Amino acid sequence: MARTFRIAVVSDIHYAAAEERERCANLDFWRQIKNPASRMVGRAYHRFIWLRHRGAHNNLFDKFLAAAGQPDFVVANGDYSCNTAQIGVSDPAAFASAGECLGKLRARFGANFRATIGDHELGKTGFNGLGSMALASWPRVTEGLGITPFWRVQFGRYLLLGITSSLVALPLYKPDAPAADGPEWEQLSQTHLEEIRAAFAALKPDERVILFCHDPSALPFLWREATVRERISQLEQTIIGHLHTNLVLRIGQRLAGFPTISFLGKSARKISSALGQAKLWKPFHVRLCPALTGIQLLKDGGWLSADLDADADAPARFEFHSIEW
Repeated sequence: MARTFRIAVVSDIHYAAAEERERCANLDFWRQIKNPASRMVGRAYHRFIWLRHRGAHNNLFDKFLAAAGQPDFVVANGDYSCNTAQIGVSDPAAFASAGECLGKLRARFGANFRATIGDHELGKTGFNGLGSMALASWPRVTEGLGITPFWRVQFGRYLLLGITSSLVALPLYKPDAPAADGPEWEQLSQTHLEEIRAAFAALKPDERVILFCHDPSALPFLWREATVRERISQLEQTIIGHLHTNLVLRIGQRLAGFPTISFLGKSARKISSALGQAKLWKPFHVRLCPALTGIQLLKDGGWLSADLDADADAPARFEFHSIEW
């Protein structure tokens, strides 16, 4: 009989070490928004819908570590800190949070663990207009935190691939970066895409792929790659994070084709542009791993497990495990 492998997936942990916990508890981030109406809407949205107490849910991460059992392989699919300075892990406080989070994962799962890079690791401009995609975060992610931008692991006829969504979707993220950093980000993106092309080109006809990609905004850019399109029938599932809740995933799918909004700042332009291409998520068979918190409104967070048949005679069997606040 073919062996069955079990994998576990966790995403958007947003762990807060001591300094980020203090920032989240004591700083009024919304005061940075100058427009009073925007400030009021932002506060209300986070208080009642998104997440009221940022940085106060490390206990849910501990619950995952206790509940995950002994899987053959574990993937963390991006966003390990609270990114309170909005410049990724080039901020020492965010670096400490991500390092503590990843340290616990590695201590618990050892060599059977891989991590993907999320947008919060690199930084981005928020709705308050502050922050940037900081090039200084890149070596701190790859060297300081030891996250490999592209990785592949084989389980029988299943190939698990981890990619960096911010590099694949660089045309969306590049406006968040200082102009002087553009050429280096472009080079990093091209190198990354070459690795992805080579992996898909090397697929054997009987192999199946499970792709790990933090932000689904990257998928339309992957679709532009001929090598990926030619082998898309072998891609069984794409596991995403970033959206925190299946409610947002469903809304995004229904708003596919939404026009780009160019007059409400970088964040609105980026999100609306991504929604405009969301119809191209479909060929990738997207499955969301929610944040451990889910969102304030629904408290619908948790993690995924999947059983893989080494011979790939049957599709991977996924199960969602909820975590109570």
